[in-house]
Amino acid sequence: MLVMNWMSKTVVSVDINDSMKDAIKLLKENDINMLPVMEKGTLVGILTDRDVKRSSASDATTLEIHELLFLISKIKVRDIMTKDPMTVPSDYTIEETAEVLLEKNISGVPVVDKKKVVGVITQTDIFKALISLTGVGKKGIQFAFKVEDKPGSIKDVTDIIRKHGGRIVSILSSYEHVPEGYRKVYIRDYGIERKELKQLKNELKEKANLLYLVDHRENKREVY
Repeated sequence: MLVMNWMSKTVVSVDINDSMKDAIKLLKENDINMLPVMEKGTLVGILTDRDVKRSSASDATTLEIHELLFLISKIKVRDIMTKDPMTVPSDYTIEETAEVLLEKNISGVPVVDKKKVVGVITQTDIFKALISLTGVGKKGIQFAFKVEDKPGSIKDVTDIIRKHGGRIVSILSSYEHVPEGYRKVYIRDYGIERKELKQLKNELKEKANLLYLVDHRENKREVY
């Protein structure tokens, strides 16, 4: 899953010489929390709602409203922006981008190709990609297993699910929080008749360590 398929391609930016008042207006009007800062068509910084809050006058509560508006009209974007912003290319994967956001503790980054800003990718966009990747929109049932890390271990459980009429939506796996030689596998499927579920669970437990299931059709959850 590449950034180019999930980023916001309509880029709302602000000029380095615009005022803080102009930036606040753009953030509110477009319901966004980040603005690339441009100077003569070149990306030179990033301005977030966090930058704006941090740069607000500490004694703003003592100011009259007209004095506060005057103050923010005089503060320039260049004075409060974050310089040398982190960026990603459009052919980065979603997971690579998520790693960047987590490591840098930021909510989003401009997407740059050949020094041109072609989009913006945020945590919200990554959440949307995650929802799509897991197939949760299909509802159905998610099974979680601990299986041996060997060829065929996933096929053993997917064959059983398909035998009972299940259609696989997604298969994800992880090596986190499991002993060496094992991995966790998360399988989402739909199409299984409720009358099949009890027998299906019994057969799955014979093949693998079933950790939990979540039946989104009726919000039923079983943890083993």
